[in-house]
Amino acid sequence: MNAGRIRTDLLADVIARVRAAGPRIPAATYRLQMGKQFTFRDVLAIVPYLNDLGITDVYLSPILKARPDSTHGYDVCDHSQLNPALGTEEEFAALARELQRHAMGLILDVVPNHMAVNHPSNGWWMDVLENGPASIYASYFDINWLPVHPHLRNKLVLPILEDQYGKVLESGRFEMSYEDGAFFLGYREHRLPIAPESYSAVLGHRLENLAGLLGPDHDQIQELQSILTSLGHLPGYTEELTAERIAERNREKEIAKRRIAALLAASPEIAEAVAETLHELNGTVDDPATFDQLDALLNEQPYRLAYWRVAGEEITYRRFFDINDMAAIRVELPNVFSESHEVVLRLLAEGKATGVRVDHPDGLWDPKAYLEQLQRSYILARARAELAAVEPEREVTDEELIQALTPWLAALKQGGRSTPWPLHVLVEKILSEGEALPEDWATHGTTGYDFLNLVNGLFVDGANRRAIDRVYSQFTGTATSFRDLTNSTKKMIMLVSLSSEINMLSNMLDRITESNRWYRDFTLNSLTFAIREIIACLPVYRTYLAGPEFGPSRRDEANVEAAVSEAKRRNPRTAHSIFDFIRDTLLLRNIADFPEADRSSLVGFAMKFQQVTGPIMAKGVEDTAFYVYNRLTSLNEVGGNPAQFGTSLREFHRHNGERVRHWPHAMLATSTHDTKRSEDVRARINVLSEIPDDWRAALRRWSRLNARRKDRVDGAAAPDANDEYLLYQTLLGAWPEGAAPAAVSPEFVERIADYMLKATKEAKVHTSWVNPNDCYDNAVREFVVRILAEPSDSVFLEDFQAFARRVAEIGRWNALAQQTLKLTAPGVPDVYQGTELWDLSLVDPDNRRPVDFERRRLLLGDLKRPVKRAKAGLIDLCDELIENVEDGRIKLLLTNRALEFRREHQNLFARGSYVPLEAQGEQRHHVAAFARVSETETVLVVVPRLVAGLMGQQGRAPLGLAVWTTSVLALPKGQEGGIYRNVFTDERLDVAPGNEASGLPLATIFGHLPVAILERVAP
Repeated sequence: MNAGRIRTDLLADVIARVRAAGPRIPAATYRLQMGKQFTFRDVLAIVPYLNDLGITDVYLSPILKARPDSTHGYDVCDHSQLNPALGTEEEFAALARELQRHAMGLILDVVPNHMAVNHPSNGWWMDVLENGPASIYASYFDINWLPVHPHLRNKLVLPILEDQYGKVLESGRFEMSYEDGAFFLGYREHRLPIAPESYSAVLGHRLENLAGLLGPDHDQIQELQSILTSLGHLPGYTEELTAERIAERNREKEIAKRRIAALLAASPEIAEAVAETLHELNGTVDDPATFDQLDALLNEQPYRLAYWRVAGEEITYRRFFDINDMAAIRVELPNVFSESHEVVLRLLAEGKATGVRVDHPDGLWDPKAYLEQLQRSYILARARAELAAVEPEREVTDEELIQALTPWLAALKQGGRSTPWPLHVLVEKILSEGEALPEDWATHGTTGYDFLNLVNGLFVDGANRRAIDRVYSQFTGTATSFRDLTNSTKKMIMLVSLSSEINMLSNMLDRITESNRWYRDFTLNSLTFAIREIIACLPVYRTYLAGPEFGPSRRDEANVEAAVSEAKRRNPRTAHSIFDFIRDTLLLRNIADFPEADRSSLVGFAMKFQQVTGPIMAKGVEDTAFYVYNRLTSLNEVGGNPAQFGTSLREFHRHNGERVRHWPHAMLATSTHDTKRSEDVRARINVLSEIPDDWRAALRRWSRLNARRKDRVDGAAAPDANDEYLLYQTLLGAWPEGAAPAAVSPEFVERIADYMLKATKEAKVHTSWVNPNDCYDNAVREFVVRILAEPSDSVFLEDFQAFARRVAEIGRWNALAQQTLKLTAPGVPDVYQGTELWDLSLVDPDNRRPVDFERRRLLLGDLKRPVKRAKAGLIDLCDELIENVEDGRIKLLLTNRALEFRREHQNLFARGSYVPLEAQGEQRHHVAAFARVSETETVLVVVPRLVAGLMGQQGRAPLGLAVWTTSVLALPKGQEGGIYRNVFTDERLDVAPGNEASGLPLATIFGHLPVAILERVAP
C-alpha cells in the first residue's frame, strides 16, 4: 500500500518536472548538412564558433543510418542506429556534451514518411523482398498487394532494370549466388533475396544424381530431403496468413537456412551440386533456352523485376515523389511509429537533442495525428527517463504512465495555442498562397518557406510587373500564364511519372462505385480523367480530412470546391456530375449513399487522395514549372508563387502580425538545403525588377553577341531563348564577388554548366532525366563554356561584367536588409551553413558544397577584437566594411551583432509585440520598419528597399543625407522622444520630445550602415 502511494507521488513529481520544463525555444538556429565529409566530430569542432556567432541551437540534417553513398541523409535505411558515416554513438554524445557546455540545443531532422530501399542495408525491405505479404514487415511499407492486374497480385514491382526484363535476363546480367544457407539474385549493385519456398529449385535440381552418388539412405541425402520437405510446408506468401502463421514462416525459414548451411559445409558433394545448379541457372548468353529455369524461378518470387520506365504506371508501392528507391512507410501504425522513432525519442529523452524538424509531413496518412503521437511519445520517453534517473530500480508500465499523464495530455489536445506542447517541433510544410497552417497541429510552426517568400517579395518592385512581363515575352517569344502552365505540368506528371498513383486512386474509386447503382455508370476512364483534372486544379499541396468522425474543415471544403469549379470550367464538354461526385466523395458528403461495408473504403480513398496530391504539386510545380517560367527567377522558390510579383509593406506587416499571434516560434528561413537559389543570389536577381529598361537592353546586346556560339539541335538554336534567359539571370545571381572577365574560374564554369543541365532536364521541354536529349544537353553545356571560357572574344564578358557589378552592388543592400529582417522578425531565425558571409550557391547539390568554417572563425575573431567593439571603433569598422563590402565581412558583422542582441533579449523577441512603422518624406516607400515592444523594452528595426533609384549609376551606398534627404522614421506612439542605440554601430540617436518631425532622420539612421537595429535606452 505504501509502495503504491510512493509510486503515485513519484509519478506526479516526475510529470510535474517534465511539464514545468516546457519546450526549449531557440533564439536562433544554424542548419548544418551532414555527410562523410562533415561528421559529428566536425560539428563538435565548430560549436565554439557558432556560439560566438550568436547561435543558440544547432540544426542537423538527418543523422540516422542512410545509404552508404548518401549525400544528404534523407535516404534513411535503418531507423535503429545512427549513421556510421557520421560517427559513433560516443562521438555524438561528445557533441551533445559540448553543446550543453555552451547551453546550446540540438534540433534533429526526422524523416517519418519514407525510407531508402533496394539496398541490403534496409533489413525491413530485404525481408519484404524475401517473403512478400508474409513478411513481418509487409505492413510497414505502403504496398498495394492486390492491384487490379491479376499478374501483379501479391507481387512487389521492382523497377530496377536498365532495359526490358527479357533482354536483361538473356544478356546474362542476372547472377544467382549462395551465402550462409540462403540464395540471392545479383544484378548490378543489387543483391535480392530468393524466397525460401523456391530454394527447392536449386537444392532439389540434382537430387536424383546425388542419391545415386551417395546412396538414398545416406544421412546427408536424408537431411537434404528433410529440408526440401520443410521448405514445401512453409506457409506460402500468397496465402491469407494469420499473425501466427507469419511468425511460423519466419521461424521455420531461418531454421531451414541454418540446416542448409550446415549441410553444405559438411557435404562437398552437395555443395558442388548446388554450385553447378547455380551456374546452370545463370544461363548462357546467345542461348535463350538456357535462361528458362531462371525465368521460372524469378516468376516464383514475391517481387517482379521490371524496366525502370514502368514505374510510372505499374509500381505497387507508394514512393517519395517519383523516386523508385524511396518507399513510403506507414508511420500511422503504432509499431511502425515506435520502431522508426526509437532512437530519436531516446536522444530527446536523454537531453542530447532538444527539438525536431519533421520532413515532408504532407506525405503522412494523418499529419495531425502523427504530430500528436510524436508529442505524446516524447512525454512518455521523457517521463520514463526522469523516473529512471531518480528511481533506477523501480519499474513502471506504459499503462501506469499514460494513466498518470492522461489529464495533461487531454489539456494539451484541447488547449490549442494557449497550452504549448512540450517538444519544440517544426514541420516542413509548404503553404500555398493564402493558406494557413492548421492551428490544431501539435507543432510550433513551419520551417520558414512562407517567410522566405514573404521577405523576398519586399525587394521586388511590383510597379514594374508589366515591364518585366514585356521583357520576358519579347525575348522568349512567348506569353505564358503561370496558372495555365502549372495546370499543364501537373497533368504531365500525372500522365508520366506518377500515373501509377492516379491509376491506383481511380481503381479504388471504380471498385467502390461498381456496387452502387447511383454511381456505377461512372466508367474507370472517366474517373481517371476527372481525378487528374481536379488534382491539376487543386490550389494547395493537400487537404487534411481526418475521417468521417471529424469531417473536412471549412478551409479544405473551400479548396476542394475551388478545384472542382476550375476543373469544370476547363472541361465544359465533360459532364459536371462526375466532378460533383468526386467532390462529394472527397468531402464525405455522400457517405450515407454507401452501405456500411463500403464506407471505410470511401474514407480510405479520400485519405489516399490526400497523400498523392502533394507529390504531384511538388513535381509539377517546384520541379517542372519553376524551371520553365523564368520571368524573374528569384520568385521561383519553394513555397512561392512566381505569378505574385512582389510583397507590399502592408502585406509584410500583416503576415508578421499573424505570426506573433499564432506561430511566434515558427522558423524564419531565407536559404535552406532545398532552396532553388541562395538568399544572396535571389537578392541580386530581384534588382532586375527595378531596372527593366536596362535589363531589356542588356539582353538584346548579349543575345546578339552570343548568337554565333549556339549550336542547332533538331533545326532550332540551342539553348532556346527561354533557357538563355534563365542562364543570364543565373550568371548575374551567382557571379563571383569581384571576378573580372579574365578571372572566371573553371570551377565556376563547371558549376554553371551543371546547373543548366539540371535546370533544362527539370523543365522537361527539350530534355529530361527520363528521356535525355544528349544533343540538347551538350549544346547547352558548350554554350556555357563558349560564353564564359573562350578568351578570344571578351566583348560579351566585359559588357556582362559591367552590368553584373551594378546588380551586385544593389543586391548586397537587398541581402543585408533581408538578413536584418529575418534576424529580428517574429519567429526563430535560421542561418543556413555558410550564409553568414556572401553565399552565391544554386540549387542542390551546389548548395551542399563544403563550408570553410576556419575562415569564418578567423574573420569573426578579428571583427570581435575589443578595440573594434569600442564605440568609435565600431563606426570606423562599419565604414571600413562598407568600403570592402565584396569580402562579406559586413554580412558577418551584421549577423553576429543581431544574433548576440537577440540572444541577450530573448523574451523581447519571443514574446514581444510587433508594431509596423512608417517613414515620412520623399523616400518613405523605400523603407521597411517595425518595432518589437515588451513591457520594458523597445527595439526599432529599419532597412531600405528598392534602392536602385536611390543609388544612381555610380552605385553609391544608400547612406546619408544625399540619399535620404529629409525623410524620417515615425516612432511608436508614446515613444516619440528618447535615446536610441544603434546595435550595429553603438551610435546614440537622441530624439527630443516635441520634435515636429516626431521621428528619427533616416539620413542619421543610415549614416554609416544601410540597416539598423535601434534599442531604446532612455525615455
